[in-house]
Amino acid sequence: MRTFPPKHLTILFTLIIIFFSGCYYDVAEELYPSSSCNTADVSYSGFVDPTMKSFCYVCHSTTSGPANGNIILEGYSNIKVYVDNGKLVGAIKHDSNFSPMPQGGSKLSDCTIAKIESWVAAGAPNN
Repeated sequence: MRTFPPKHLTILFTLIIIFFSGCYYDVAEELYPSSSCNTADVSYSGFVDPTMKSFCYVCHSTTSGPANGNIILEGYSNIKVYVDNGKLVGAIKHDSNFSPMPQGGSKLSDCTIAKIESWVAAGAPNN
């Protein structure tokens, strides 16, 4: 009867462990997260205002002073002026003839822009 040296048994045992431990259940949602952007029912208070606070108020609020083009986006009535004249969407989309915002920062994500555009298209309600 043939016997294998302990070194070969160790290698064989290790390969068997690796082979059988490599099997697992893949969860599609974890491997491929959803890249969809839900633009339905975007509200001013739930999304637009918090986004403005995060990206715009540092330069365009009542506390930032008269600098930055005297543009105040803090509060619904202030932002609505720039919604109505098209400057808000033009600036965040970096459209030509608009000063790209946030100035000196990265463009907002496509999903964030799509949500703001959806809110504007719905009439920019104060909700």
